[in-house]
Amino acid sequence: MLWLIILGVVGLAFAPAMTLRPSRRQQRVTGLRDLARDNGVAVRLETSPLHDGGEALPAYRWRYPPQRPGPDFLLVRDAVASEALKPFRPGWRWRVEPLRPLPEVVDRQLEDLLGRLPIDAVVVESSAACLTLWWDESWPPEAFMGLDECMRALRDDLAGRPDYPGAHRSAQAPSVPPSTGG
Repeated sequence: MLWLIILGVVGLAFAPAMTLRPSRRQQRVTGLRDLARDNGVAVRLETSPLHDGGEALPAYRWRYPPQRPGPDFLLVRDAVASEALKPFRPGWRWRVEPLRPLPEVVDRQLEDLLGRLPIDAVVVESSAACLTLWWDESWPPEAFMGLDECMRALRDDLAGRPDYPGAHRSAQAPSVPPSTGG
């Protein structure tokens, strides 16, 4: 009887440790995030830009070079968008449109990217600093490489097309006081 009590106490002590083991999904997501970070993609869990908000989603960010900022826009998947938003391509709507029209080549590239995204990708956002994909990380790490390639190509073509080109340059350049001839 004493052995049963000892065995029960030992079992109760180790039971919580067994539940701390990561699930298959957690292992896959960790591998995906590690791969993304190894490729220079910033990954953070943040409050999404969706209207109903509150929900934290993984944000994968491809940074623009500081001297070549990108345009500002926000595309939302139809499933989570309001009907009042302007349609962009089938399945996607503008929540924030770029101030200047995108060149035709970039427009086609963006359309191609949207067609390749998994169903859990809900927002594609661009700011002066980075191109961001908000999604629920449904793909395995192997499939991420193709997505990374498409996002990099789009980022490279969007770089240098800021909505406010003069504001960015003047914000970075130090002001030089006028010289006073003596």
